[in-house]
Amino acid sequence: MNITLDKIENNEALIKIKVNEEDYQQGVQQKIKEYSKKANLKGFRPGKVPPGLIKKMYGQSFLVEEINKMLNEELTKFIRESDLQFLGEPLPVKEKFQSIDWDNQKEFEFEYNSGYAGDFDLKVDKKLKIDFAKIKVDETVINETIENLQLQFGQAESVEEVDEKDSVVGRITASAVELDKEISLDLRNAEKAGIKNLKGAKIGDQINLDGKKFFKDAHYIQRLAGLTEEDLKSTKNKFDFEVKGITRTVPAEVNQELFDKTFGKDSITDLEAFKEKVKESVAANYEREAEQFFYYKLRELVGEKTKITLPDGFLKKWLIETNENMTEELVNAEYDVYSKELKWSLISNRIAKDHDIKVEHEEVVQEAKNQIVQQFGGPAIIEQLGDQMDQFADNYLKAENGNNYMKVYNQVQSKKILEFVHETVSVKEKEVSLDEFRQLS
Repeated sequence: MNITLDKIENNEALIKIKVNEEDYQQGVQQKIKEYSKKANLKGFRPGKVPPGLIKKMYGQSFLVEEINKMLNEELTKFIRESDLQFLGEPLPVKEKFQSIDWDNQKEFEFEYNSGYAGDFDLKVDKKLKIDFAKIKVDETVINETIENLQLQFGQAESVEEVDEKDSVVGRITASAVELDKEISLDLRNAEKAGIKNLKGAKIGDQINLDGKKFFKDAHYIQRLAGLTEEDLKSTKNKFDFEVKGITRTVPAEVNQELFDKTFGKDSITDLEAFKEKVKESVAANYEREAEQFFYYKLRELVGEKTKITLPDGFLKKWLIETNENMTEELVNAEYDVYSKELKWSLISNRIAKDHDIKVEHEEVVQEAKNQIVQQFGGPAIIEQLGDQMDQFADNYLKAENGNNYMKVYNQVQSKKILEFVHETVSVKEKEVSLDEFRQLS
């Protein structure tokens, strides 16, 4: 057996495998021999069917099976031992396979399209500069948070006329498509330009809605109405809306009842302590949010500075051929996101290898426990589970045929790599207001 690789262009290659008769003959003969011992054919005693007859009846299927087995083994070995960073999986050249004469050929040649990542330089050092935006928790933020808590624990009531913080139920229609559906709009998330048309409307009023102006997310109404991309294009994001109901939340008073509902009974007993506790909670939440955004920008920065050539044509073809529901249109729409993730994966692997960043089993277990604590409502779950926490984490990591373990493992590895990059590059902390942070993100 002989395997060669011809580099084509755009980081694509053709893997050629030549198979001679001596490569597969022994394996095929062994299959015939084993099958003849257990075959049960009319006119022959069990296990006494002549091998020649077995070969005549099943020889071709045994040949195909043996060669496929050899091809898979040799391809895997070749890719594993190659100096190239192969991406995806080799795709058989169908025309080459279809032209094979299994009855008469003794020697075979198979071809596979493949793609690999180009060599790349990775420089993660102090020359890379990035800002870390820290959110300033000022009086405005505290007051806004308290207002949200008042609404969260407030009482909903029906009203006659729409105001800018109401929830409005109505019938949405569009003549360009078959759309006639009841939806609910939360005006607290709407843009001022969008609310303008709706403010002051009463039950039964017909309103023209512009989906692009109404929400920052132009696809928000699309999701609410269950429209496809084609439907959205047909409607030009313009709809008719009939007001059916208006609900307004009367904010809860800032008193002991609100303190208790927010932080637990009698844990807070006065307004100043309440504000201080709100500030602590908000600061902790914003710290996590700021860190997530920083690491997102850090990934982006390293990705932009690292030039990696991908076999885009091959990868698009591979994604379509190996995913049943994938279409060319879908691949083209999502490929930029996919390629960025793939490049980051290559960068992460290089950083982990170059700097010996490893993940220990104990770290995976601890992260699983941390996630369980977050999922089930905080530290109280630790007391409830007690000594069972270890078993609970172990069961979770073993679930889904071990996929949960690999998922948590990859999360820990990614975090360690980002922390390493954070410590290595030049970081300048910059305090920003909440509004400034929202504009950044």
